[in-house]
Amino acid sequence: MALSSLLLLPTLLRQLSPQAKIAVLTYDSTHCGEDLLGIHDPAERARVVIGGIEGGKFWYDELERPPPVDVNAIEAEVASCVTRLRVPEIAAILFECAGFPLVAPAIRHLTKLLVYDITGLYQTMIASIG
Repeated sequence: MALSSLLLLPTLLRQLSPQAKIAVLTYDSTHCGEDLLGIHDPAERARVVIGGIEGGKFWYDELERPPPVDVNAIEAEVASCVTRLRVPEIAAILFECAGFPLVAPAIRHLTKLLVYDITGLYQTMIASIG
């Protein structure tokens, strides 16, 4: 079983007010289907907004091996995705892509929202066994 930040989604939905939505940002939203979310309640599923950066520079850079890491491009593409998704009810952002934690501080500053990612999940897991 792979460890994904999507494991945080049910917990985050319960921590936020019932009216609040969570934006799930991914590298390629066309591959982020219902089966990956782990949300079976239609009311909770309606609180999840999914967006991706497919087609952008980071998306194409990842096709190269090894991929170059252009933090400025990642930040710009993630910020653009957040802008496209932005609805007033979004109270938090969950980064599904393991490359996005690089820009989490900038996105927190830009949006003034809670931003969660795989590093937070790792820290929680390590703290529970340490």
